[in-house]
Amino acid sequence: METISARQIRSAVVGISGPHITTSISKGVVAVSRADGEITVSDVGRVIEAARTVALPPNREILHVIPRSYVVDGQEKIDDPVGMTGIRLEVEALVVSGATSAIKNLTKCIFQAGLEIDDLVFAPLATGYTFLTKKQKEIGVGLLDIGGGTTSLVVFEEGDILHAAVLPIGSGLITNDLAIGLRTSIETAEKIKINYASAIPDKIRESETVSLAQFDAGETEKIEKKYISEIVQARLGEIYSLVANELKTIGKDGMLPAGVVLTGGGSKLEDLIEATKDYLRLPAEIGKQNFELGGFVDKLGDPVYATSVALMLYSFEHSQSSFSPSEPGILGKAKGFLKHLLP
Repeated sequence: METISARQIRSAVVGISGPHITTSISKGVVAVSRADGEITVSDVGRVIEAARTVALPPNREILHVIPRSYVVDGQEKIDDPVGMTGIRLEVEALVVSGATSAIKNLTKCIFQAGLEIDDLVFAPLATGYTFLTKKQKEIGVGLLDIGGGTTSLVVFEEGDILHAAVLPIGSGLITNDLAIGLRTSIETAEKIKINYASAIPDKIRESETVSLAQFDAGETEKIEKKYISEIVQARLGEIYSLVANELKTIGKDGMLPAGVVLTGGGSKLEDLIEATKDYLRLPAEIGKQNFELGGFVDKLGDPVYATSVALMLYSFEHSQSSFSPSEPGILGKAKGFLKHLLP
């Protein structure tokens, strides 16, 4: 990247994800500071900080405190209270936290690579803000990022984040199942998944076969494409069962008008949109960038790069937002921790 851009990279916005990430709802309450009762940016900052004071185990750290709505003297569902008049300001916020060990290990790797960390971001949040339209987030939508090892879900409604979760299963396990079922290598199984697998086996004729020899000269067997897709369908069903359970916990199972937007490398699976509609009983589409990029970006429209592009845009638009960790928060603690470890 430095060679292509002819610039030295000194720092980065770093995405973090994984099953260790959890979310919870917290509330904060403060008294308005000004004598005339006008709510200022400072008051908003204080009430968000009040929402941050949640009881967490010693092995967990807060990544983000994301305001969902404000209340001013009992008046609810206020998006921006600055400039309003009142005595009591409340906020309901989504708190995103992660395992301290995972965060420290990630930050240590970044610093050892010679980079500073501008921001540490829960990656699916950045993807959601970048790849979803304002209208989708208003009426209710879920972003489903199917990665190699995990599947991330972020649900928006009325413009706010309603729920976020990371499931410990991804498209990499589909590849593993294919390698076991077809008795072939992981590399060959991945190629077969990308080129021949379908999320809906019923669409494939019994007579269609795939020769493994085209992927590995040492292989001679021919495999039915329908059998390949049946293996894929079984693991995909497990993934969507977990997604459906998450939606049930927030009362949105089959109840998101804008449906599900798919991103990540796993979203490239053939017939996945139709399968998603069947499994989740919701509209579905592949995520598309709602922006244009110029220059050396011919491949950035690929869903595989959705999170990378989202983090890049996040660095431009949200680096000073309330999502950013601040000293002496998680990033400050990470820096302090690493100064004792690294020369």
